[in-house]
Amino acid sequence: MNAAPLLQLSRVDLTLPSSAGPVEILRGADLEVAAREILAVVGPSGSGKSSLISVAAGLEQPTAGSVRLFGEDLSKLNEDGRAKLRRGRAALVFQSFHLLPNMTVEENVSAPLDIAGRRDAMTAARRWLGKVGLSHRLTHYPHQLSGGEQQRVALARALAVEPALLFADEPTGNLDQATATQIADLMFSLVRETGAAMVLVTHDPVLAARASRRVRVDQGRLLAA
Repeated sequence: MNAAPLLQLSRVDLTLPSSAGPVEILRGADLEVAAREILAVVGPSGSGKSSLISVAAGLEQPTAGSVRLFGEDLSKLNEDGRAKLRRGRAALVFQSFHLLPNMTVEENVSAPLDIAGRRDAMTAARRWLGKVGLSHRLTHYPHQLSGGEQQRVALARALAVEPALLFADEPTGNLDQATATQIADLMFSLVRETGAAMVLVTHDPVLAARASRRVRVDQGRLLAA
């Protein structure tokens, strides 16, 4: 008997207001992500790739259709309930890092572990920073790091909770090609090491080709790529 998917979107629509009137971002989107699967979402800029992640992770409510994350219908949960569902089970990495500027590197990584009630939060944070090659940067602040180093911290923070599902939205989009390749290698290695599934939004065909499956967002619809 097959395990239930970690993520399931059924006929999801997302319409957002704009100065020119309502804009259809997603139309009838159907998607399933299984445990340990690595899925790449590709498509041109503005096609709705990032909106798909926002809806899938429960950060944005769809206009119509249903989203089930870890078997839970997100429409039946309020914002706090959705955050609680994600805690320790789903994590996000963004193009712009989203590190807390007033916290050190080790504090940025330990924060979600503290929230999850881990007594070994700081020890685990240091271990994960070692995995991403930043043991020498523990007490530095984000503004003291390069872009590649900041994204390494963001990866450590996301994966330290050992999530079942990682959402990665253009994780190499702000990096030069050489650094982007290093971060991609590290990300894929750590995701496979932890056994997490990953939904990866990218405009980079080389990065997308490393996924086990690809879908394309085209005028709000999801198509096999």
